Amino acid sequence: MLNEVIFFDTLRQGLWVAVIVSVPILTVALVAGVSIGLVQALTSIQEMTLTFVPKLAAIVVVFWVSMGFMTHTLVSFFQDRLIPIIVGG
Repeated sequence: MLNEVIFFDTLRQGLWVAVIVSVPILTVALVAGVSIGLVQALTSIQEMTLTFVPKLAAIVVVFWVSMGFMTHTLVSFFQDRLIPIIVGG
């Protein structure tokens, strides 16, 4: 049976894995959004697609580059932590 210590430790580790996996995409979205906003403020161009398309492109590129890292991190978390709990080990 799963006691509280194992449950909360697994939950804490799962949340930490979620943070680690999401940091590259969120960082690029933040940097792209701030830089595009700065360019818009300096040039007084207020076009909505100007903010959306470059930010989306940057996110897709970073996701493509870091997909291996994300997959490895999630698979190792599942294999090391969740599958032994499910199996009962």
